[in-house]
Amino acid sequence: MTGSLIPSPFSLPALSLVIGGARSGKSAYAERLLTLAARPRRYIATAEAWDDEMRDRIARHRLDRGPAWTTVEAPLDLATALAASPATDAVLVDCATLWLTNQLLADHDLDRATATLCDALAACPAPIVIVTNETGWGIVPDNALARRFRDAQGRLNQRLAAQADLVVTVIAGLPLALKGTLP
Repeated sequence: MTGSLIPSPFSLPALSLVIGGARSGKSAYAERLLTLAARPRRYIATAEAWDDEMRDRIARHRLDRGPAWTTVEAPLDLATALAASPATDAVLVDCATLWLTNQLLADHDLDRATATLCDALAACPAPIVIVTNETGWGIVPDNALARRFRDAQGRLNQRLAAQADLVVTVIAGLPLALKGTLP
């Protein structure tokens, strides 16, 4: 991501949504938004390390971000992590898709969890960038669990996009504003 794509410094909207497919560059773009916002950076991580590969991936990401980021692990309870975020920080939630997966695997009520998350996003005193995956461009999954997840992810993305001031899709590392104006 070149520095010319985002001017520095700039003011983040209250809520920004960065959406894209796997390996589209969405997380890198979201991190860049926070880096150039000239605020302390808080990274709320939703991934859980279920195996060695995921543990390595999480460790690499933490190293890549460096010490300028405060990392908060919140695989299930994003509301509490958001409420604890100081107004002076810029917050990155990466990502809503893993959070939703964790909710589904924990057999939580997805509608209630989504409503709680949306309320927490609205109440958070800091500007937030939330990353999510677009899962609706693929085929209809062949099993009930995968279909339930895909449908819930689509509903969550719609709720987040409706609430966000800025919605950016990232394709091949290139941002495109769907709502609002790119900084």
